Amino acid sequence: MLIQTLSILLQEGAAPETAPATGFPGMQWVPILLILAIFYVVLIMPERKKQKQRQQMLEALQKGDQVLTTSGIYGTVVQSTKDVVVLQVADNVRLRFARAAIQSVVTEPAAAPVEEKVPSKA
Repeated sequence: MLIQTLSILLQEGAAPETAPATGFPGMQWVPILLILAIFYVVLIMPERKKQKQRQQMLEALQKGDQVLTTSGIYGTVVQSTKDVVVLQVADNVRLRFARAAIQSVVTEPAAAPVEEKVPSKA
């Protein structure tokens, strides 16, 4: 149907009429700008807020804080410099971590390890 209409118009030499431009010339950009604004509010703003909170947490680390590393190791801060944090994870066991490897400061003490009882042979 559409092909037939176009072929008839072309045979007659008449070009199809275009609709006159109405309204603001930049109206086609409004939906794109609206999508970008929603994208910024939903994705970018919360992520920036998280990054800022994490940076403040890393800067506020001090000796005695109990922390959790990104690798899942719990420890207590013994010493810290600009880039390196030394954690005590057990008696006489200290590990050096990059400051960025600290995931969070733990407010509750980590659960004590559960000792497994080996059944004795009688």
